[in-house]
Amino acid sequence: MITDIIDTLRGKKILLLGFGREGRASYELIRRWLPGQPLAIADQRQIDLASLSNVEGIFGEGYQNCLANYDLILKSPGIVLENHAPEVLERVTSQSELLLKAFRGQVIGITGTKGKSTTSSLIYHVLKQAYPDCLLMGNIGIPPFSLAEQITEKTLIVCELSCHQLERIRVSPHVAVLLNLFEEHLDHYGSREAYFEAKRNICRYQQPGDWYFCNVLQKDDVAPLAASQVTLCQNGAAELSIQGRTIFRGGRAALELPEGCCPLLGAHNLYNIMVAYGVAKLYGVTDGQFLAAIKTFAPLPHRLQNIGCYGGVAYYDDSISTACETAIQAMESLKTPGVGSLLLGGMDRGIDYQSLCSYLLHNPPPHLILMPDSGRRIAEALRQAGCRSELHLVEDLKEAVAVAKKVTPKGTACLLSPAAASYGFFRDFEERGERFAQYAADPNI
Repeated sequence: MITDIIDTLRGKKILLLGFGREGRASYELIRRWLPGQPLAIADQRQIDLASLSNVEGIFGEGYQNCLANYDLILKSPGIVLENHAPEVLERVTSQSELLLKAFRGQVIGITGTKGKSTTSSLIYHVLKQAYPDCLLMGNIGIPPFSLAEQITEKTLIVCELSCHQLERIRVSPHVAVLLNLFEEHLDHYGSREAYFEAKRNICRYQQPGDWYFCNVLQKDDVAPLAASQVTLCQNGAAELSIQGRTIFRGGRAALELPEGCCPLLGAHNLYNIMVAYGVAKLYGVTDGQFLAAIKTFAPLPHRLQNIGCYGGVAYYDDSISTACETAIQAMESLKTPGVGSLLLGGMDRGIDYQSLCSYLLHNPPPHLILMPDSGRRIAEALRQAGCRSELHLVEDLKEAVAVAKKVTPKGTACLLSPAAASYGFFRDFEERGERFAQYAADPNI
């Protein structure tokens, strides 16, 4: 079935727009199947072509000026398209779109502002126990083309889909999951509505017989829907909901989640577990199989991860947090032992911090350590509102950890949950989390 993808590429004048992880996976797949077909690579960075065969390179500031010269443009999700002319847009595709065109009936696609990596990994982990022929790919860090040759007609494909991967697709997965929508990526989309529109493509092109799991707040966002819709909520009414630790389906109690049944922390992760349960039931997974599987799930790093105890303080890495809601969820999850210091701030994307500031006014941790750039804006808002936390303005993460080590009360937690993107300071949220762990463990800081 990989031949469906290859046939789409065969004989085309192809441009790989972006040559990061996904661009390299595209190159490798095309070279294995179409060794003699000419390729071009366009990237703002200079790429060393010495190890690549039959490749033209377009690099530097004007790297996107060539788009009209190619039959097919395979765009990497991290690239912001500069040319929106119709004759260019009709040639733009992606690994995600080509995967869906070839295998949509086998794909479970998961998106949302937060929780998509954890939920995608959890769904994969559960289904893999019952269906060994199951693959995980997508925004989780596994380009679809890196696994495409392993897909058979029976393979279940769990695919995490980001807003950038969904932005221009014209086909939707058989099972689509929209976990939630919060204000995010305003630097790229310019408005919350434009960002939401990109996310809605996960269900926009579904067909009769498909399934759409969506947060109850988004249930009327896309109409008309061809798919069967399953609404989701926590502590409320929906087709699939969780009240406390009990999962309800169709208003009836379906499964009790015992304490300690899964290593995931926090009420927000009970919601993610509920979503995984709903998807698993579509594929015939029994309650016993589900509980056995989630017990062995290994949580992903940088998501409310306990990275150690130093000087009587527990350190938690929640570097994945780039929104108000996730920082609030992290604090709620750590009411025991309690947050003694909270590290906030990073790239300022212009998001509204009112909800986070309101939460901190009513639930003030002893110390708030605020990093550039958005930390400055949060600090000003909290000062004006009379926040009872002690505010510490620092210049970077290293200084933030140094201050935390001095002021965090023993027996409490130091929490990195920045409610801001890492870009401009770190390569990504993973690097930010790794640096936090390094600084926390360093006795000289």
